[in-house]
Amino acid sequence: MNASLTARATRTGGSLVQHLRSRLGTSSLHPAGAQRSASGWLAVTVLCDPADLDETPPPPPLDELADRIEVRVRPAAGGKGTELAARLKQRRVPDRAERRLSGSDAEGEVRSALRKAKQLVEVGEVLVVDPAPHGQRTATPGGALLESWTRSAGKGGVR
Repeated sequence: MNASLTARATRTGGSLVQHLRSRLGTSSLHPAGAQRSASGWLAVTVLCDPADLDETPPPPPLDELADRIEVRVRPAAGGKGTELAARLKQRRVPDRAERRLSGSDAEGEVRSALRKAKQLVEVGEVLVVDPAPHGQRTATPGGALLESWTRSAGKGGVR
């Protein structure tokens, strides 16, 4: 395929995606998990009995944030485990991308603590890949960007 035909196909595909997104609504413009809930509650479903979790004190590592968060434990929908939810007591305006990438995202800390608490309850440990099995990345702009995404992935998931 020649370059002109490839470029034309790419532009057409991009136009088609934009058209579909505009028809589906603005919610399709954001990646999964990127929108803030109106109530501020962030939740995970933990595979355990609700009686196994206690709100006071919250399970680790949520206990480290106990002075800044509210915790809620209740049966998950359909009797499929327990919903463990947390939210910041004092909510702020949405964090800008620079704050998220630098690691100073308060909601990101809560998301990360919820995921770690889920792993501790279900598996007994927090599974991490540290240090990276491939060693150090080359000090290039792309490598630095990848390192910052790796650092923020534990707090934000897919962006």
